[in-house]
Amino acid sequence: MSAKKTAPDSLRNLKGIGQKTEEAFHRAGIMNLRDLIRYYPREYDSFEEPVPVGRCVADIKNAVVAKVTSRPVVRTFGKKSITILNLQDETGTLQVNWFHMPFLRNTIKIGVYYVFRGPVIAKGGRKIMEHPQLYTREEYMKLTGQMLPIYPLTAGLTNNMVRKAVTQLLEMQRTEEEILPDTVREEEGLCEINFARSQIHFPENSENLLIARNRLAFEEFFLFLLGVERLRAINDTTENHFPMREVWETEDVIASLPYKLTGAQQAVWGEIEKDLASKRLMNRLVQGDVGSGKTILAFLAMIMAYENGFQSALMVPTEVLAVQHYQAFTELLEKNGITDLCPVLLRGSCTAKEKREIYEQISSGKTRAIIGTHALIQEKVEYEKLGLVITDEQHRFGVKQREALAGKGYPPNVLVMSATPIPRTLAMILYGDLDISILNDMPAHRLPIKNCVVNTSYRDTAYRFMRKEVEAGHQVYVICPMVEPNEELSCENVTEYAQKLKNVFGSEIAVEALHGQMRPKEKQEIMDAFARGEIKILVSTTVIEVGVNVPNATVMMIENAERFGLAQLHQLRGRVGRGDAQSYCIFMQGDGKKETSERLDILNHSNDGFYIAEEDLKLRGPGDLFGVRQSGIALFQIADIYRDKDLLRRAGTAVKDLLELDPDLELPQNRALAKALQEYLSCQNDDIEDINNI
Repeated sequence: MSAKKTAPDSLRNLKGIGQKTEEAFHRAGIMNLRDLIRYYPREYDSFEEPVPVGRCVADIKNAVVAKVTSRPVVRTFGKKSITILNLQDETGTLQVNWFHMPFLRNTIKIGVYYVFRGPVIAKGGRKIMEHPQLYTREEYMKLTGQMLPIYPLTAGLTNNMVRKAVTQLLEMQRTEEEILPDTVREEEGLCEINFARSQIHFPENSENLLIARNRLAFEEFFLFLLGVERLRAINDTTENHFPMREVWETEDVIASLPYKLTGAQQAVWGEIEKDLASKRLMNRLVQGDVGSGKTILAFLAMIMAYENGFQSALMVPTEVLAVQHYQAFTELLEKNGITDLCPVLLRGSCTAKEKREIYEQISSGKTRAIIGTHALIQEKVEYEKLGLVITDEQHRFGVKQREALAGKGYPPNVLVMSATPIPRTLAMILYGDLDISILNDMPAHRLPIKNCVVNTSYRDTAYRFMRKEVEAGHQVYVICPMVEPNEELSCENVTEYAQKLKNVFGSEIAVEALHGQMRPKEKQEIMDAFARGEIKILVSTTVIEVGVNVPNATVMMIENAERFGLAQLHQLRGRVGRGDAQSYCIFMQGDGKKETSERLDILNHSNDGFYIAEEDLKLRGPGDLFGVRQSGIALFQIADIYRDKDLLRRAGTAVKDLLELDPDLELPQNRALAKALQEYLSCQNDDIEDINNI
């Protein structure tokens, strides 16, 4: 029997990648070589000139050159050990600590100059470098000036593994076909695609990195906007087979609410009603800042669909949020005596038996409202009469998804909800296939969140404040940028931080961790316990960023705030301030840089997402490559709608010019682009990104 052949695009074609390593790559969403070359670095580690001992700076990574004048000392604490080396020169002193590396006592030689590279903390008036990498001066000189990629990681996948795999792939000299027409590349001054792929992973210098990044960001925008134009063409010729009359039941629900709809909510609801009653299919974006009241409008639209005899589907990016919406919708229906709508909750984590039962309820029409994750548009779901789909920007309802549903009947009305503060001019480009509504005021009962930006020396004070709020009956979020410790980065992580807080607060205050690598059931149990008030402090990654609603939570502390974009920080901040009590957000800055403080200070002065996005853009400038992406939109891997707004506009113009000449992409020079567009649209459908794994 012949051995099974490896597919040409398999990761197994790379040396050192067996089944276990391949599975680790798969967990990160890297399924093949095509995915690998597009798995872009999150940032770059620049090897700068080393400084003398006394010139290192606390709270950031330093490279220090020093002559070793004494032997390292090893101290043991049970099974743990710390290797300590004291450095000194005419500029000052520095203590260097390594954990579980006692062999260094015999490796480090007295009288030799070394470069020590690692994070430095200030403690008790001293500076301490923790667990640094060690280089001879000659070794470090070879690295000086290099920019090494740092990738997003998941369990079992190290930065070194990704670097090695990408290096091999680039050395295989697999030439990628150019998809952008030559005229577009020449007019926009864009580099060739293979140069861009190489330089984005291993840039020779910052100039080449900028050139590569601009090319790749432009291409992302270009393909996306081609898809938007495809949708626009479909929308313009699609009849609404589910026209709905306005119904009194929605007015009764509005009257029964414990609050009055804002003027903006009333105006937008009027637009939605008019759309649903139109002969033209609804395709509307409702854009509103965090907490502006988008969800109630979605619920009203679902009730209107039900009263007209149609089904509706509400698709959200996480199971946690799906459960929350299901519970809130069910409660609203019960309060208003709407008993026959029978909503169901469809999640990827449902058992096979539960799914079969839900599928039967959907296909038979017993349920008129389906709430869930992207499981809603999988092939096994057969709708009886789906007249309305409500989704969000994380799950952009694209061509392929709409075609899939159209294959099961007529295409439904579509309502897209967005909490990302996109200036209207950019929104009109990004969402050119949709009508746009704006929710530009906030519910009157909401108190503005009080904010502060502090450094790590404030942490103990923050803990005391957190304890005070918990003792007053409230709850707290703590956000960390990472799930687990990472040898490449000196950032707080959920796993260790939760344990640290348990030690700080003791058994009387319940502390738990939440992150995307947990099983869905485990995540839901933790969120339910937090919502019930049983967990007082929840240590989490950004998995709670989207829509989670716990009104009793009044404090959010975000560790390493410098590692998030301001728009994302604003989204995170929106998880508090959802009840009647005063709420607070503490942004803990970990890098000590003045420019970071200035950027984060924008959050001190405004709770307006649009203002924050614009001010952030002014501060950062288009050449700032090393900041994290801020849009929070899962539509793009490398492009950022704020930082790259000029590229977005240019891509929009280029798409329109191209389609005027060749609307169906049939000319020979556009065949590669046409093929790439089809693949792109298929990927948008097949790889809908459930952000459970953040």
